[in-house]
Amino acid sequence: METIKTAKIKRVNLQPVQRVQLECFYKLPCPNCGEEATRRYFYQSNLMETACESCDYLLVSCEETGDVVEAYAPGISR
Repeated sequence: METIKTAKIKRVNLQPVQRVQLECFYKLPCPNCGEEATRRYFYQSNLMETACESCDYLLVSCEETGDVVEAYAPGISR
C-alpha cells in the first residue's frame, strides 16, 4: 500500500486589485470615404467611436442601444 503525503497550505490574504479594462480598437474601411478608419470601444461607458483621419469622419454611439451620441461627417448633407 502506497502512502500519500499531504502538505499544509499556508493561508494567503489577497488584496483586491483595481480592475483595469484595456481599450479595444479595430481598423475598418471608413463608411464615408473608404479609407482606413479606427473603431474604438470604451468599456466604462459602453460607447463605440468610429473615426477616420482622412476625411474627418466621426461617429460616437452607444454599443447597447445604437443611439448616436455625436456625429460629424463632412461631405454628407441632409
